[in-house]
Amino acid sequence: MTDTTSETPTRTTPPATERIDDVVVRFAGDSGDGMQLTGTQFTSTSAQVGNDLATLPDFPAEIRAPAGTLPGVSAFQVRIADYDIHTPGDAPDVLVAMNPAALKKSLGDLKQGGILIVNTDEFKAGNLKKAGYDSDPLESDSLTGYRVVPAGITKMTMTSLEEVDLDGRTKNRCKNFFALGMVYWLFSRPLDNSIAWLREKFAKRPEIAEANIKAMKAGYNFCDITQTFQTRYEISPAKLPAGTYRNIMGNSAVSLGLVAASRRSGLPLFLGSYPITPASDILHEVSRFKNFGVTTFQAEDEIAAVCSAIGAAFGGALAVTTTSGPGLALKSEAINLAVIVELPLVVCNIQRGGPSTGLPTKTEQSDLLQAMFGRNGESPVPVVAAASPGDAFDATLEACRIAIRYMVPVLLMSDGYIANGSEPWLLPKLEDLPDLRTEFHTSPDGFQPYRRDEKTLARPWAIPGTPGLEHRVGGLEKEHLTGNVSYDADNHQLMTDLRAAKVERIADDIPDVEVHGDPDAEILVLGWGSTLGSITGAVIESRKQGHKVARAHLRHINPFPKNLEETLGKFRHVLIPEMNGGQLSLLIRARYLKDVVSYSKVQGKPFYRHEISGKIAEILEGSNNVH
Repeated sequence: MTDTTSETPTRTTPPATERIDDVVVRFAGDSGDGMQLTGTQFTSTSAQVGNDLATLPDFPAEIRAPAGTLPGVSAFQVRIADYDIHTPGDAPDVLVAMNPAALKKSLGDLKQGGILIVNTDEFKAGNLKKAGYDSDPLESDSLTGYRVVPAGITKMTMTSLEEVDLDGRTKNRCKNFFALGMVYWLFSRPLDNSIAWLREKFAKRPEIAEANIKAMKAGYNFCDITQTFQTRYEISPAKLPAGTYRNIMGNSAVSLGLVAASRRSGLPLFLGSYPITPASDILHEVSRFKNFGVTTFQAEDEIAAVCSAIGAAFGGALAVTTTSGPGLALKSEAINLAVIVELPLVVCNIQRGGPSTGLPTKTEQSDLLQAMFGRNGESPVPVVAAASPGDAFDATLEACRIAIRYMVPVLLMSDGYIANGSEPWLLPKLEDLPDLRTEFHTSPDGFQPYRRDEKTLARPWAIPGTPGLEHRVGGLEKEHLTGNVSYDADNHQLMTDLRAAKVERIADDIPDVEVHGDPDAEILVLGWGSTLGSITGAVIESRKQGHKVARAHLRHINPFPKNLEETLGKFRHVLIPEMNGGQLSLLIRARYLKDVVSYSKVQGKPFYRHEISGKIAEILEGSNNVH
């Protein structure tokens, strides 16, 4: 085994500097190696430098997965660039592998000729066996084609902390910052941001902060004084629209969107939820905003969570509940209650791999049909989908707007990719946010709880306790106008039709779907949710290859934009990539009788750009062969 602390030559000449426009870096190691933290710090520093970026965290579902095994690998991929990017990259240019399992799980993704930084200290017989290696890959030709950088990261970390008064286990846990220091040097990143973060994070344990800082500097200096790398890379700040940016994750954007909607509507925000991956962070984040009149309630189960939110809506609050697919199934009966009593409610569904418990920490788009039809009876609800971490803020405001204006429960769809991914977000100006103010009904004169607004078909929002506005709520069918319990057949038909018409009428109040790309394109790539980045990148790539391609993306799925049918009719081929078995494709075929090409992926990870661009080329090639 190579001992890099003694055999790596000392640098005698300055390294060459190469300017590049983007790079994809993946940190991979055991779930206890701090890879998520390491990746987050590299991301935060790159955001401070001004790069555009996109991230893809990938971690085990188990709190402490078996150490050294493939299921226990935790990884964090980040792409940084000096231009506007849309995805965290198809494959890493640089892979930091902290143990054999991390190497084995990620090596197949590393680009040929890519940089492979390997912590050689962990390539011991026991770890190799756990990872399924029969022999040490570092001592064979299996890594030919990569720029392998062997480094005794564990040993060098311990050596750099010899004089620090901490136990060996705590010192060992600093090795992720040694690796971070190496990557900071490689890409000419400053250390200041991480130093400040460590000192703030461990203000009550300054010795731990200083140990990590010392390890990070040791990794940086190791690269600086040795010939481990012959070249350093620089990436200029991205030329993005002027304004103030912050790096934001999707769940944080939803949380801020909810608080902003509360302030813009003048309604107190109530969030009733039960913890479930990957939605739990919204509950945690929103609870920090109590100074804005926010109330959060962690219920004992999913049913109690949604019912508490319905009660809050009845009382005049902006009511929200958060969940993922399994929780949405449990909430379905109560959501139907919100449908029939016609109260505003926002249900945030942060999708994950399924069915059942499925893949809790992986991403999927498999709840669309559940959102559309997962309730008994005729019970349509509006469905709004976020497309990226930053877009989740705007999608949340839109879901709240529809819920309040039309007095309906709204399904806001996100997923694990959006929730845990991050990107630079341009902070909006207050005056640019939608005006969500609403007026409660207060006059008892001629009050009828189910008399509808002529434009929206919404019933009045009458707060309990207002004199003269007493009315019934409950799950039994309501009589038109009075809200009394009714078993009349004609009344049930009328109320069913009105509830459906109310949702359909939202189509008059949403933007048309926009088409981007070649106006004379033969193929349209249609998507929804988190496929936006991959579709955008694939269409750009396909057009560079000379193909005539266009794309469109849906924020509103129920109802669809009014011009969608006309738009689809302009293209010979419509390709719909989805991280499910083809659910939007099913809806489009059923609604518009359009023969679309469904392209499905259900692997717990997002589409790569080259997958979609390859499918585009396949369709166009087949079309040309027919002619």
